[in-house]
Amino acid sequence: MVHAERRTHPVGLKLPNAWGLYDMHGNVWEWCQDCFVDGYYTTSPRDDPPGALVGPYRALRGGCWYFVEAGGAASCRAAFRNRRGPPSLRIYGLGFRLARSVPSSSTSP
Repeated sequence: MVHAERRTHPVGLKLPNAWGLYDMHGNVWEWCQDCFVDGYYTTSPRDDPPGALVGPYRALRGGCWYFVEAGGAASCRAAFRNRRGPPSLRIYGLGFRLARSVPSSSTSP
């Protein structure tokens, strides 16, 4: 099976998910703010864990079309976490997502 035509796609060309977010699965791995530490989730809070603040690797999420054939579709879920070298690493299939907080309508003027 050919996944994503074996290439990355410009953001927003595929359908968004239920929350209107594009490209959450399988386009490129996304660097995360938190670090990847083996066993972190065995001692972290169960609900909404913040992620490790220090460690040798940044966490990656979302999967990448390039790794689907090796890891299967499960490796492209947004919940799937991985690591791939230190934060200085630059490879094809690795990106980041910009995010910002939007005030709720109850706090806006």
